[in-house]
Amino acid sequence: MKTATEYIDSLRRRNLDLWIDGERVDNPVDHHMIRPSIESVAMTYRLAHLDETVRLATAHSELTGTRVNRFTHLFASPDDLVDKVSLQRILGQATGTCFQRCVGMDALNALFIATWEAGPEKHERFVKWLTEVQVSDEMLCGAMTDAKGHRRKRAAEQPDAFLRIVERRADGIVVRGAKLHQTGGANAHQILVLPGGTYREGEEDFALAAAVRADAPGVTMLLGRQPSDKRRGSPDAGNFTFGGQEVVVWFEDVFIPTEHVFLDGDVTAAATVLTAFAGFHRSSYGGCKPGNFDVLTGAVAQLAEDCGVSRHAAVRDKLIEMTHLTETIHGLGLAASHKSTQHVSGVWQVDPLLANVCKQNVTRLPYEITRIAEDLAGGLLATMPGLGSFDHPKLGAIMNNITGGKRRAKLMRLVEYMTYGSGAVPLRIECMHGAGSPQAQRIVIERTADWTGRMASARKLAGLE
Repeated sequence: MKTATEYIDSLRRRNLDLWIDGERVDNPVDHHMIRPSIESVAMTYRLAHLDETVRLATAHSELTGTRVNRFTHLFASPDDLVDKVSLQRILGQATGTCFQRCVGMDALNALFIATWEAGPEKHERFVKWLTEVQVSDEMLCGAMTDAKGHRRKRAAEQPDAFLRIVERRADGIVVRGAKLHQTGGANAHQILVLPGGTYREGEEDFALAAAVRADAPGVTMLLGRQPSDKRRGSPDAGNFTFGGQEVVVWFEDVFIPTEHVFLDGDVTAAATVLTAFAGFHRSSYGGCKPGNFDVLTGAVAQLAEDCGVSRHAAVRDKLIEMTHLTETIHGLGLAASHKSTQHVSGVWQVDPLLANVCKQNVTRLPYEITRIAEDLAGGLLATMPGLGSFDHPKLGAIMNNITGGKRRAKLMRLVEYMTYGSGAVPLRIECMHGAGSPQAQRIVIERTADWTGRMASARKLAGLE
């Protein structure tokens, strides 16, 4: 398995076509707006080599016969799913942001199931590729979301709004289109392309799953922007070391060899990918986000202590509420994992109802958690001058007077970063729309809830049966 240093060094060997505000980035690894997100990914490699986290951060692979990084592993038991959520919380605490490998991990498990259903040839091809990924310990970007265009039109009516196959050759396929919201795409070794919706007869060109090198010819990335992201690397960054990252990935007639094409035109298997991935990824939010909120709660608790109000009843009650809401999210992620069932392919799948209830709560509770944090932090959160003023012979005294010192000012910047700043893409928006917008979860909740059984229980107790 790669070390954190080996991971960062491996990124330097890519020839990535990455752009920020119309300018190509020649050296993404050392760019001040990119490097914090690389450090976040590197933490997933670092924990795999620490005695206190190696059990959670790695797992035994039946494909290689060795231990592999958790983020390249198949969910071979309910314990694997529980350990995933537990590790995600630790990483959320360690980075205070998005560490970017969860989409790839959840995507490869969804594709293992879908290719098994698609037939032996597709499945064996995928397993061979996955084995290579585990051996080389590569970072995967799971690419699902298409631009979609007009929502009342089908993909076939507006093909330019979807990634699609534009040519089939004897040795592979050629694809064109975009994938949006790609977490950690610029920090990945490979892009694992997934179908972005459910398709029907006549839309086979969109039912696509394949692996593409991040620097393959024709692949262009445009970095997403967040509020205050130019502060990264400066005293006002908020998070001193870590950051998140999202990119738009444009595929301009990209050739993919047959050995890396896992689904091609199978609309049934494409639907399986969508369903399986949604469950895996929506339960993942029960790990990473509670870890982030542990940091946020700790920051405002420390501010309260430094300001001398930590024992005030109102302050204590608000910190209790932040903790209560955080543990509610985490408990649902763990519950969905504990109540998992085994697919015939061998992979264990989370309970779909609890996974979607978990993510539904993530679209709501973080807004209250961050509201309380902003309440406790105070108005200086939004009006504080730059921390560089502390180093000025005259302005430093003013800054000390208005902030209570540099320590408090740094904590304020961290709270700002995590509530409405540049962290993990804006945290609340990511909680709202990541792994599908709220209505997507409500659709699954309606489909998976046992309405018949509940009504039968009510009829029986009411004496109707």
